[in-house]
Amino acid sequence: MSSPSPQPSVESVPEILSLEKAERMAEFFGGLGDPNRWRILSALALGERRVGELAAVVAMSESAVSHQLRTLRSLRLVSRQKQGRTVVYRLTDHHIFDLYHAASEHLDEPHPLD
Repeated sequence: MSSPSPQPSVESVPEILSLEKAERMAEFFGGLGDPNRWRILSALALGERRVGELAAVVAMSESAVSHQLRTLRSLRLVSRQKQGRTVVYRLTDHHIFDLYHAASEHLDEPHPLD
């Protein structure tokens, strides 16, 4: 059994969130409340993909994947790039990759009931 992580001291917390930033974070994390978005993020964590490729690996229609990608782009989680006549999607930056992996690892760790 692993021991609980130590809590940060009050001195190590840089500041209490402003209301504006807390609202932005709530909107950001609220946008991640759809399991299909997490599945798309997990596919993109493995590398860039076209809509058709994403649709195949997450077993959704291309239009449903496109809809989810619009939401993920509005949250700045996913970016797109034209490559000739093709558009590929990828995670926006390492922060998104790190967020995905941190959430996945957290859920895989055994947690004792409180």
